[in-house]
Amino acid sequence: MKTISEHIEGMLLYKESIGYSRKSYEYDLKRFCKFTESKQLDVFDLKEDVVLGWCSRWESETATSARRRIQSVRELLKYLSAIGVDCYVIPSSFLPRSEIRTPYIFTDNELLSIFRECDKLQPIPSSPHRHLILPVLLRLIFFCGLRPNEGRELQTGDIDFDRGILHIRKNKAHKERYCPMSGDMLQLCASYHSAAADAFADNTYLFPSPNGAPYNRRWLSGQFRAIWWKARDNSCEASAVVYDLRHRYATTMMMRWLDEGADLNAKLPYLSSYMGHTHFSDTAYYIHLLPENLIRSAAIDWSHFSDLIPEVAEDE
Repeated sequence: MKTISEHIEGMLLYKESIGYSRKSYEYDLKRFCKFTESKQLDVFDLKEDVVLGWCSRWESETATSARRRIQSVRELLKYLSAIGVDCYVIPSSFLPRSEIRTPYIFTDNELLSIFRECDKLQPIPSSPHRHLILPVLLRLIFFCGLRPNEGRELQTGDIDFDRGILHIRKNKAHKERYCPMSGDMLQLCASYHSAAADAFADNTYLFPSPNGAPYNRRWLSGQFRAIWWKARDNSCEASAVVYDLRHRYATTMMMRWLDEGADLNAKLPYLSSYMGHTHFSDTAYYIHLLPENLIRSAAIDWSHFSDLIPEVAEDE
């Protein structure tokens, strides 16, 4: 009989075969595996009482974190049920509702301060190359409007230095896209590539961790949090996350077009394609983040957008 650990690996291989990343599930499933091992459970013990014991909200855990943790195990249980294992599958209605966070839009001065702090970073034992990686990675996320995971998981061959094109392999919608870069960003990447050739010889990933794999979401979030607390003004108490760089990119492009007197209705489809949005409404949402005086602009025809603007969930 297969162990729970072996079934988890089977589920991850199956997810990869249909285009999903194992990184979406692996961390929480490893924790679930340790949970079952501590109770000496096998796969046939995954009944309602055991599973719901795992689903209980942990102390200091946010609703979003709880949802991610429970959703990963729900996917495992669905997989087990599909291959004939009699187990309790968590109902979708049981998942905690994700918390809707209002993006923080950085000011120009805050962006400058963030990048100055990046440029002052020093290597530390747990992140020996962060002083090389973060100045480039965070600028790529902002100047190319990337999702943080798209930046973290770039491979060395994903930059076409001759044409200045960035290849995004698969985003959250499992689609590929190409992003032109500015000349300055391309030059920065070229300089980094030369420096990285010595530090990361023959590595597949552009921004590798010490074990050769991409840095994980928690590492980047923690590094950015520390940078933000140093970069922000003492009077600013706002929390900010890496994804806010992508939000700021979108609003920057919209404000530029409005300043130029462009027709936002005609421009948004281009922004939607560049940012890798599956639905046009995901791009239209950013209009609500613009300064109030720009929202009143005649360049925005609200009859086109009033039914298209949902809340956008942040996802890597």
